[in-house]
Amino acid sequence: MVDLKRQGDLHDAIELMYFAYRGFTDRPDRILERRGLGRTHHRILYFIGRRPDISVRGLLELLAVSKQALNAPLRQLMEMHLVAAVAGAQDRRVKNLRLTAEGERLEAELSGAQTRHLQAAFEAAGGEAEAGWRRVMQALAGA
Repeated sequence: MVDLKRQGDLHDAIELMYFAYRGFTDRPDRILERRGLGRTHHRILYFIGRRPDISVRGLLELLAVSKQALNAPLRQLMEMHLVAAVAGAQDRRVKNLRLTAEGERLEAELSGAQTRHLQAAFEAAGGEAEAGWRRVMQALAGA
């Protein structure tokens, strides 16, 4: 059983995570909103940008979403010429995804805002705090 002080500390941590995430996503959200896009689109752009030629199936697995959840936002990104699908070399039925030049520019703007945000926070907190943060994030991601 968790004592009351520890429970309060954990609730404070939940609030900090919520407000940190809100701050982390604020600038990209505003950039996306101007294009009629949202966070799901950002996630898709980010991971395709980091893994050019990822298959649709690979992206589904990476994001841990259903085909239905991915279909509409991916189609929208393709219609906006931000993402292109290319038939696979070994299997033409496989669609590999990559960012277009415009998609790369948008993704760089979105991630640039977030990397600057993280860099400022890490510099303010120091290297030991950054290492601790990474351990916490890895533990949460694996939970």
